[in-house]
Formats: sequence, C-alpha cells, structure tokens
Amino acid sequence: METSDYTSLVRAGAEGLVVYQETYHRETYAAMHTSGPKKDFDWRLACPERAYEAGFRRIGVGALFGLWHWREESLALATHVEHLLKQCWKAQLTISLPRLRPAAGEFQPRHPISDREFVQLVCALRMTFPQVGLVLSTRESAAERDVLIPLGITMMSAGSHTEPGGYTGQGKRALHRTVRGKQIAPEHLDPNAGATEQFAISDTRSPREIAELLRRRGYEPVWKDWDAAILNA
Repeated sequence: METSDYTSLVRAGAEGLVVYQETYHRETYAAMHTSGPKKDFDWRLACPERAYEAGFRRIGVGALFGLWHWREESLALATHVEHLLKQCWKAQLTISLPRLRPAAGEFQPRHPISDREFVQLVCALRMTFPQVGLVLSTRESAAERDVLIPLGITMMSAGSHTEPGGYTGQGKRALHRTVRGKQIAPEHLDPNAGATEQFAISDTRSPREIAELLRRRGYEPVWKDWDAAILNA
C-alpha cells in the first residue's frame, strides 16, 4: 500500500503491521514473485517505513527461512532491522522467524535450516537486538517452541489457521481445495471441507494451553484481561 492507504488504516484504529520480505536475496525474490505489486523488491522493502510514516506504532519484519542460505538471509535481515531502528525509532519493532513448512503445491525448501541452526539464529538475534521482540510461530514443533521460550522469545502464536476463512468458518462455498497444486472440481468436493491450507502448522496447541504453559514457566501476563482474551480466542 501507499503511505496514504496506511494512514486510513491507522485512523480506523489499526496499530501494527507485520510484513515479511520473505527473502533478501534479489534473484530468489524475483523467481518467487513473478507478477503483481509484490514483484517490486524495493517497494516491498520500503513497506515498513511507509507504515511508520502513516503512524503505525508497532512494525514487524521477517524472512521466510528455506528460500536462501540462512546465514546470508540472517545478515540481511539484521541489516534491515538496524536500519529500521534508526529510521523508525518511535515504533516497537519485532522480528518473525518463519521456516518453510509443507505447503499446497508441494513446494520444498531450497536451502533448509536445521533445528540446531535455528536455535543459533534465535540466540544471535536476541544478543544483537535486546530491545527488539522475537516472534515464534506455530510452524515450529511444540517441543522446539518449549525449548526456545527462555532463550529470548517474546511473542508466540497459538491456535493458528492458514486456510482462507479458517478463523471464522465463513465463505466456505466460495472456497476451493487443491491436490498437488491443482484445483479440485466442485462436484468432487466434500461439502463439509474447508479450504486448502497455505501450509501445515506443527504446534496445534490452543491459546489456553500455551497460556498455561507460560504460567507454569513463571511468565505472568502483561495485561489484566488475559483470561478473557484466552476464552474468546
């Protein structure tokens, strides 16, 4: 979006924007994004700064690990964060660290990052940017997420859905399913089935289960309506 478009969202009450560059390697980016506004690497890269100019007070960035060599990707991501800390200094910044998971179309990671390397990355970012939030998604296994909690993770998703309409259940009639990247004809669809997931999550625990885990670990909620938020999730 243009800055003016983001300004409209801020005026309507939006406070934060998360936008992944996905890969900072220009050749890989060009191969993955072949059309549409997202095709422009530099336009995408400047998206967080346009959001900041519009008034967003929370801005998140990240790379989709598995598209390019993780060490080079990490250095580029860190450089981007360093730049944003200087240019968007009034905003709270977060870094998301999604790894490629099995997805519709059977796309496989070209440059996978191992669990050990992933832990190394989390530790390196926490030491480099002590003031920046680190976000861990449900793409990671429950066991690994549990291990990473005390190493500097500040935000965790839970109860995630990656299929269109997954949270509301609305619009199922207009959705379609795919097998090996090909759309299934409507007459062969299960009427009770939802849309195809964009990718498969790994940690399927509910928000309540994650909240209870954090409490057992000694992490207290930072707002009073935590229980209400969990009940409504």
